[in-house]
Amino acid sequence: MLELGQAKMRRLNPETLGGRLLLGNFLPEELQALMVEWGQPRYRAEQILHGYYAERRLDPMEMTTLPLVLRQQCAERFVTMPLKLVTHTRSSDGTVKMLFELLDGNRVESVLIPREMRDGRSRRTLCISTQAGCPLGCAFCATASLKLRRNLETAEIVGQILAAERVLGERITNVVFMGMGEPLLNYDAVVRAVRLMTWGQQPLVAPRHITLSTAGIVPAIERLAQESIAIKLALSLHATTDNLRRRLMPIARRWDLETLLAAMERYYRATGRAVTYEYILFDGLNDTDADIRRLVKIARRVPSKVNVIPFHPIDFTNPTGLAAELRPTPRERIAEFVAALRRQGIPTMVRSSSGVDIAAACGQLALTAAP
Repeated sequence: MLELGQAKMRRLNPETLGGRLLLGNFLPEELQALMVEWGQPRYRAEQILHGYYAERRLDPMEMTTLPLVLRQQCAERFVTMPLKLVTHTRSSDGTVKMLFELLDGNRVESVLIPREMRDGRSRRTLCISTQAGCPLGCAFCATASLKLRRNLETAEIVGQILAAERVLGERITNVVFMGMGEPLLNYDAVVRAVRLMTWGQQPLVAPRHITLSTAGIVPAIERLAQESIAIKLALSLHATTDNLRRRLMPIARRWDLETLLAAMERYYRATGRAVTYEYILFDGLNDTDADIRRLVKIARRVPSKVNVIPFHPIDFTNPTGLAAELRPTPRERIAEFVAALRRQGIPTMVRSSSGVDIAAACGQLALTAAP
């Protein structure tokens, strides 16, 4: 089940749709085939997709390039928005956490992280979910408390962008697959979602502005390397030894560090794209000088950068075992850790703790209100 997550992971029950179709599930060629089936010219598919993605027309009756009969048919047959906003909370730093309900009652969260750039542009990054819950059980992640409910449909993944834009009243510029769930355990739906996000002359999001973060599903990383999608790949590393990584991330019992890093090397050779290593710092566990030396060696294997992440406590989930013992590395030590990596020539960033006051920061998504 943990290799590609297709056959055994539950999806949306078709009966929930009542015979209707999720428009956001259709790739262009599939929608063309459906148009032919409906007795329409193939080019109607492009008109529908342009209206839906480029013009954000979620009501088919507003797609005025289509004949009235087809608009009515689309309105009757398609579900264009498979998420309903339950609530949204705004942080003091501008971060917005949105709770969405799916058609079957399951819920997921998305997070908008706004940022003003030095050149005057505004970046609006949406952190999206790919599963309702998560099966991986990482000790530092609040989503682990939910377990896995099911994989999201492609339409539910892309729909988070369309729904968020309606809530916020502004366009999303960047997407990170870093919300609830492990993206590569919902491989097909995620790759299809990326294809739809980047479709057409006016894509929802440019490929270079999309980052997929994985806990390290080796067969899926190798498969992703062969896809014709030019997105960024980030690996949730968080430890430089197998022993600690297995304690923090049960998935590491399946693939050890050497196997995982070798897969990342093959990914780089196949794509020519630098990778990112995400590294949450835990006080006294993975923030030692020895960890710095090992992390430098890892980062030098292929062109890469390190994204250092402060640990955000998840006490509101009532953690037990190691999860209850984790503590954030002090700010002073984080600064020393980052400076040491940079002195060794490793491009290193520190991720901001955006939304921590509303339980929207990295690792805190668990369908909860602000602590």
